[in-house]
Amino acid sequence: MTPETPSEQRERRGQNKKTPSADLSVAVRETERVWRKHHLTYDQTKKVVEQARHHLGLSAPSERRRTVDRLDRYEVEQLVAAAYRRSSLYGLLVKTLFYTGARVSELTRVRVEDVYFDLDPPQVRFTHAKKGSDRFVPILPSLAQELRTHLVARRAGHLFETNRHAHYAARTVQAVVQQAAKDAGLQKHVHPHLLRHSIATLLLDRGMPIDQVQKFLGHRNVTTTQIYAETSTGQMGRSYLTALER
Repeated sequence: MTPETPSEQRERRGQNKKTPSADLSVAVRETERVWRKHHLTYDQTKKVVEQARHHLGLSAPSERRRTVDRLDRYEVEQLVAAAYRRSSLYGLLVKTLFYTGARVSELTRVRVEDVYFDLDPPQVRFTHAKKGSDRFVPILPSLAQELRTHLVARRAGHLFETNRHAHYAARTVQAVVQQAAKDAGLQKHVHPHLLRHSIATLLLDRGMPIDQVQKFLGHRNVTTTQIYAETSTGQMGRSYLTALER
């Protein structure tokens, strides 16, 4: 048997030291290279992941965490205020993301024509909802008025758009939220979808029926919404007091 050369020994030792995280980093870089090559959008990358899981026979674990992280009302207010300090546009973007419970891919595609200011209460229509489940959600009149001011006299185009009149990229919204969280001094890992978690549990805490929260979020199955009910402690507390104070 031919003895290993020093270079071969070093290579073998390097291979033995590889960790799962290192392997994952390689997979991420290779995936990113393929996605860039094919110019995939955010929604298309999600579809690719779903199809790849299907072809590989991968399924979600049978035991999953039954609660979700969220921001409380005070933390949301801090986040929004920090975004406003950066710019009024960023503040309004983060506020709208929270109060509509929208996914980033939904909000960035909302057009001016999708905002119904004259309804009572005003409503926003999401036409790029997940799995094609378009829906209307109500918004506060004060938020609607702020959106009117933001639009000035504009009657077409995206609700939030770049200087080139294109919709914002998901990574841009993510960067805005993360910077606002940093500016606000929030210690949690804050990302756009966390605002969706937060409004869902807040609505349940304040007594909105779970089937209405389901429609608000655009969930096809109420079992998906149930995880927010399990996170909501306010409703449980009221039920506890009601049961014992009779």
